[in-house]
Amino acid sequence: MTIGNERGEVRDSPTGWVSAHIQRYLETDGAEGHDYNGFPTLLLTTRGRKSGALRRTALIYGRDADRYVLVASNGAAAQNPGWFLNLVADPEVRVQVRADRFTARARVVDPAERSRLWELMAGIFPMYRTYAEQAPRQIPVVLLERR
Repeated sequence: MTIGNERGEVRDSPTGWVSAHIQRYLETDGAEGHDYNGFPTLLLTTRGRKSGALRRTALIYGRDADRYVLVASNGAAAQNPGWFLNLVADPEVRVQVRADRFTARARVVDPAERSRLWELMAGIFPMYRTYAEQAPRQIPVVLLERR
């Protein structure tokens, strides 16, 4: 993935508190923002599946050896989050964990991996269990593998 669209811009989440979190994270290389309300977070940049624009958001993550694990909860909403739909369309993503910036390939975990990785993430952020009970869909679990 190349960084920036034709104008070199990345569009941050339009949600105010998420955008503020991203800016703090960027300004301090994650010294402020990596640990958000007690949860580890990273910055994920995907390419918009419709617009082609780069989109950045902050997400809670877990580690599975050298891979990063994400949960596409979107709270308990009926639809998957936009970032998830974007990485399904184009799995080449950019990631920032603290000051470490790298490209990764994203993939939805297969059923054999899902249970273990779901438990890992629910251990980090227990609210995922509540979301799973409320959501009318199975919440996807995603692995990011560094390139």
